[in-house]
Amino acid sequence: MNMAIGSLPHGAENRITDVPGVLVGHCTVNEGNCHTGVTVVLPHNRNPFTEKLTAASCVFNGYGKTLGLVQVDELGTLETPIALTNTLNVGKVHDAMVSWMLRRCDEDGIRLTSVNPVVCECNDSRISEIALRPVGEKEVFAAIDSASTAFEQGSVGAGRGTLCYGMKGGIGSSSRLMELDGRTYTIGVLVQSNYGASADFRKAALPGNLAESDRGSIILVVATDLPLSARQLKRVLRRTSVGMARLGSYIGNGSGEIAVGFTTAPRTDQGSFQVQTVLKEDMMNLPFRAVGECAEEAILQSMWNADPDTALDGSPVPSLRQFLN
Repeated sequence: MNMAIGSLPHGAENRITDVPGVLVGHCTVNEGNCHTGVTVVLPHNRNPFTEKLTAASCVFNGYGKTLGLVQVDELGTLETPIALTNTLNVGKVHDAMVSWMLRRCDEDGIRLTSVNPVVCECNDSRISEIALRPVGEKEVFAAIDSASTAFEQGSVGAGRGTLCYGMKGGIGSSSRLMELDGRTYTIGVLVQSNYGASADFRKAALPGNLAESDRGSIILVVATDLPLSARQLKRVLRRTSVGMARLGSYIGNGSGEIAVGFTTAPRTDQGSFQVQTVLKEDMMNLPFRAVGECAEEAILQSMWNADPDTALDGSPVPSLRQFLN
């Protein structure tokens, strides 16, 4: 998509994986009436349980079935990859993430007795027969094994069956660079888009009957290497709503808008204490602007990279490219 969003420069690939160490993998299921999948965001390639990262979440509207956010908000840490899937597969993906973490910790000689997988979802039942629940351990492991910096966008993984503003949605991503004290920091957003009414979409003159109400969900995953506390990170996550609002969303009653994010900036243990460098509060405007721009562009990328599709009832699902080309 060749469209200028905002004023800050984007990273080399304009993806969440521009944040050093972050990887993304998909497993897409296309079997019969099942058109769904799983997407996994790995915060780094080490053991996430032994090397926990500062993290936070933000629930704009809680019409969602996520797992793991309570502990993230209580402790301010992330100890597993973040998995995205469809609504009825959340439990199966959570179980698979437990299995993967048990295996990973066993390889490192660690006896794992408690773990907090983070699993988020969107409902893709318009395009996929959601009750069949085809995503399990094999698919989750495959997504993790395929994780890389150069991942696909559009109708893949957890975005295979999603819709956005009445058009085909999916997985999208974007990044921005921030200059502070002579150093360059990166912030990136990955979305699973499945929300919005077409009449509210701001970017083009579209037919108003593609989606009559704002229902569905959007999951926004934020990654950065900027040193932030969990409290500051939550403040940044709230600004992803700026990107949604710029595209017309009013965060509808039946739509689950949820953001979860982490920073890869290191923390140092010193005896009974932990030392962490954090950004000064009066410098927070820069990441606020950056994450709003990223969220807006990531949503557009999810739509632009998605191909036209057909719903289970036979109705066509157009792509954004059909209206803007």
